[in-house]
Amino acid sequence: MHYRAVFISDLHLGTPGCQAEALIEFLKSHTSNHLYLIGDIIDGWQLKRKWYWPQAHNDVVQKLLRKARKGCHVVFIPGNHDEFARGFIDHHFGGVEVCHETSHTLADGRKLWLIHGDYFDAVVKYAKWLAYLGDNLYEIALRLNRHLNDARRRLKLPYWSLSAYLKNKVKKAVNFVDDFENAVAHEARKRGYDGVVCGHIHRAEIRMIDGILYCNDGDWVESRSALVEHMDGTLELIYWDQQLDFVPPIVAAKPKTQATKPPIDALPVPSAARTMF
Repeated sequence: MHYRAVFISDLHLGTPGCQAEALIEFLKSHTSNHLYLIGDIIDGWQLKRKWYWPQAHNDVVQKLLRKARKGCHVVFIPGNHDEFARGFIDHHFGGVEVCHETSHTLADGRKLWLIHGDYFDAVVKYAKWLAYLGDNLYEIALRLNRHLNDARRRLKLPYWSLSAYLKNKVKKAVNFVDDFENAVAHEARKRGYDGVVCGHIHRAEIRMIDGILYCNDGDWVESRSALVEHMDGTLELIYWDQQLDFVPPIVAAKPKTQATKPPIDALPVPSAARTMF
């Protein structure tokens, strides 16, 4: 499938939680004119604590560089986990452009602001030690999640994210997500954009916030999601899963009014679920 643009973030290469094999298959199956890497591509925090770099993670990097060599416009916007790359802003590496932030104009003329989003996270900005602690606890949850899904695979059950479930059950985490999304959309409005694309919070979303199109492309640790732009400017969230028995949590066309959700037993069983806007 070929798109005008693909937006991915929060790969967290360098951690056991990164689902590199699934990402490689996604990159093979989805080409684009533009590819935006919106932060936390490499997890420098984890690599400082313990080196972890299997061949699959190297294959992802090689695949991204190969796309740049073949003419795809690849832009890398560093996040808080790969903040070391912020020292190379406005440089090019292997055809990949490194930017603190950038913009993208959709085919229908809407202008989007592209930013990782950690600037709007008060914990990361003002209490970095707490962010490191949370990162350690998150890694423990991901480790449990891997063992749980190994068991689910043996039972032929679909993938399920324990860490995402726990975050959605914690009221304060839900409030944080809402505050984050509103703050990012508000800043995009101040800057004169029609919308914003970000990452950071690992929650894929497309919705309108006070007239601003808020898009979060999710991650490749829990949701295995990407945001794509079709040739007509339509934006779509894709959830990738290689399991034949995968039933997506959301498969719904999302028009500019109200989304409808078909019953699960009426859905097809694809390898990628889609949400459009």
